[in-house]
Amino acid sequence: MPVLFAARDGSAVGAAHAGWRGLAAGVLEKTVRKLDVAPADLLVWLGPTIGQSNFEVGEDVRTAFMAGDVQAASAFEANSRGRWQCDLYALARRRLARLGVSAIFGTGGGAGRGDGWCTYADAARFFSFRRDGQCGRMAALIWLE
Repeated sequence: MPVLFAARDGSAVGAAHAGWRGLAAGVLEKTVRKLDVAPADLLVWLGPTIGQSNFEVGEDVRTAFMAGDVQAASAFEANSRGRWQCDLYALARRRLARLGVSAIFGTGGGAGRGDGWCTYADAARFFSFRRDGQCGRMAALIWLE
């Protein structure tokens, strides 16, 4: 998931790629620290990613998120195969909110499932290696003038 950051006053911008490993490793937290802008003064946009309906993970992924935040369990829904459907949007929003970022925009994160712009489900708009077995490219841009 591309995550774009901007200071409300236009003084700084940043970008991060937040797949599940990056989210669990603190990529959003590290990006906020590098920006050196108070979290309350940031605007953040969450871009397209695989939605919860299509993102099945094992216990290892759930455990990685819950190790630092037991409330992260709310972003995982058990499925009939004994695995978990993971909501990356909910995890990103939760991590940002814990930092003090409140202005979070973009896709996903509404009531219920956070499928937003699901790269797996929307073949007309997005590539998905999981869906198609081949790699493609997307870009999310932010800049200062």
